[in-house]
Amino acid sequence: MKHLFFLFAALLPTLSLAQQPLSLSDAIQAGLDNNYQIRIAAVRKGIADNNNDWAIAGRFPTINLTANSQNNYRNLSNPAGPLTGSNAFNTGITPGVDFNLLLFNGYRVKITKEQLETQAGLSANAQQLAVENTIQRIIQAYYNALVQQQQLEVVAEVMALSRDRVEYQELRQEYGQASTFDILQTRDAYLNDSANYVLQQNTFDAAIRDLNLAMGIDELNTAYELTDELALSADTYNLADLQERMLNSNIQLRGEYINRELANINTRLQETAFKPTVQLQAGATYNVGISFGEQTLSFGGNATTNEIPQVAAKTFQPFVNLSAAYPLYDGGARRARLENAQQEELVAQYTISDLKRALNNQLANTLATYNTQVRLVEVTTSLVDNARQNLGIAEERFRGGLINSFDYRSIQVSYINASQQRLTALFNLKNTETELIRLIGGLVR
Repeated sequence: MKHLFFLFAALLPTLSLAQQPLSLSDAIQAGLDNNYQIRIAAVRKGIADNNNDWAIAGRFPTINLTANSQNNYRNLSNPAGPLTGSNAFNTGITPGVDFNLLLFNGYRVKITKEQLETQAGLSANAQQLAVENTIQRIIQAYYNALVQQQQLEVVAEVMALSRDRVEYQELRQEYGQASTFDILQTRDAYLNDSANYVLQQNTFDAAIRDLNLAMGIDELNTAYELTDELALSADTYNLADLQERMLNSNIQLRGEYINRELANINTRLQETAFKPTVQLQAGATYNVGISFGEQTLSFGGNATTNEIPQVAAKTFQPFVNLSAAYPLYDGGARRARLENAQQEELVAQYTISDLKRALNNQLANTLATYNTQVRLVEVTTSLVDNARQNLGIAEERFRGGLINSFDYRSIQVSYINASQQRLTALFNLKNTETELIRLIGGLVR
């Protein structure tokens, strides 16, 4: 019997280790801080916010400082003229300032700014969607770990009872009241319970690793004392109220509303292609040019070579120009782009209608499942209470010799199964309730 006791003691190391407490709210906060998808969504939202600017939309003028240099060499050979030869170098620089202002382009700038603002809203919605997915994943991982922990406690409780039975039968054997067969039966039950405990411990450890992964913890084997309880929810929901909240707050649906608005904005942008464009250009240039070299003059057979004096020519040229353009014909390309944009609007509206139908169906099914699971939890809770009382009575009857080891083992197994059914029902209920809250946009506030 001693080796069995040592086996039992070796199976319980994780129950005695110091563990840091972890509530569901703490787990969610850790996940929100560590999740990379949320960080990526936040960066993309920052990019969209930076783009949401009048300068990006094209409202403000552009001013450029320009500078051009001109350098050339001219070699002239003309024996028939008085200027028979010339080697001249010309160099110069032309600094300037250009000013361009778009006065009108069919309100395209205003519509583009509206588009940028809407895209920023879409990025914010995508960030909320990432947060919502993270929260739901953490809730599921947390309650799964809690279920596996409580199931481990149930298996440990049954294993302790089996160990007591082995000790009891060994004591009876010393007084000649128990046979070797009785000892083997009780030991067989204890060893089976020990094997179940080992398997359940592995399942619990895997659930903890999944929880750490959901929270974004690098050390996946970090252990916790889970402080929240897995209790029956007393909340009741009305389908009509839930549908109204879902249509107003569902994050996925809200994203489709934004996509529909973007499709409408794109249609209005395509309409601006049929309107005139007016621009103002202004600026000034200042040119400084210098020429130098030598030239050869021939008069009556006498040739004279002289240097060309360096002469600096300066030119200042300001300008103000107004240009306007009105598109007349492009082969129907603008019309095709406009019609495509209008069709995209129609697609966006169809997508919303289809999503509403799917969400209404999903909401109704989820609520029905939730109500069924509430009842199932109530039934399995009563089943566990009944099985626990039955197990206590069976323990007394077994010690009194009123039932055999087979009957007692059958009652033990019934208690384990009832506990598993209740924990599974509670876990499914929590997952369904989480999905219900997600559908109405209640996970992210």
